[in-house]
Amino acid sequence: MADKSEDRKTEQGEESLEEMFAALDGLVARMESTDVTLEDSFTLYNQGMEMLRRCNEKIDAVEKKVMVLDAQGQEQEF
Repeated sequence: MADKSEDRKTEQGEESLEEMFAALDGLVARMESTDVTLEDSFTLYNQGMEMLRRCNEKIDAVEKKVMVLDAQGQEQEF
């Protein structure tokens, strides 16, 4: 039986949404830390924004897969 973390990996071996959300939570926690410099905060912010962009792309792709065509060729949400 496959490991659940392996099940969440995409076919290309990219991180799953769950893993990316966890990483974003970690970035936010690090940014909230009082011992992070302003420069490091900007770096973390940029990393988080890039990760958020990738999350949005994955969500958009999932939404497109969920749309199905009914018998008359009309789109319906699944």
